Amino acid sequence: MSPAPSDRHGADAHGADRRRTGPHGTDEHHLNARSTDERPVNARGTDEPDAAEHRAELARTREFFATRAAGWDARFPDDGPRYAAAVAELGLHAGDAVLDAGCGTGRALPLLRAAVGPAGRVLGADLTPEMLHEAARHHTAEATLLLADCARLPLPAATLDAVFAAGLISHLPAPAGALRELARVTRPGGALALFHPVGRAVLAARHGRALTPDDLRAEPNLRPLLAAAGWQLGSYTDTDDRFLALATRS
Repeated sequence: MSPAPSDRHGADAHGADRRRTGPHGTDEHHLNARSTDERPVNARGTDEPDAAEHRAELARTREFFATRAAGWDARFPDDGPRYAAAVAELGLHAGDAVLDAGCGTGRALPLLRAAVGPAGRVLGADLTPEMLHEAARHHTAEATLLLADCARLPLPAATLDAVFAAGLISHLPAPAGALRELARVTRPGGALALFHPVGRAVLAARHGRALTPDDLRAEPNLRPLLAAAGWQLGSYTDTDDRFLALATRS
């Protein structure tokens, strides 16, 4: 997942490079992402990074995923059914426009294309060129790929019906800002799915750390974060075999 996490081919960290073909689905199983309580406070007294910190975080994310892109999907061969179930719960319709934010190698793209049909629009945005290269190799013609920071998308306001984000939020240098940007490009009433194929406790154990009350994806923290960004949390699931938060654009 491309923290931006999120916050990937020849443009600068805040630029965008568009390509026809399929994107890449991002998984954060082995990215040693920092939890919210580990996020440093900047000179302005907030945990949102300044411009230099933001660029540095994006560079670290690109570096991490660039060296792993070619074998990424082979690491997690059993995640497909969980992706399919999450996409189904997004409630897409034929003709919808949907963005896979932090699309990685494009694992979700065929599922999103099947859900919106040939008349729909599927976009995949990611920051790492190597990930988008893998997406283009394996999912040609299923989506338009964007080399872009999810906090600064090259899209008009209210252009999407839905956003799917697998493993994204824990990688974002500035989660609040990125969620606001996703809200900007989504129409009122549109849907957001924040997904991971394993739950928070399992993921934390894989990273060798314990969950803390400050965990960004804990429901008491995520609900107000989404609300402040223009989303209303509708359902929240955090079990060993998946994390899925579904929200509606206010």
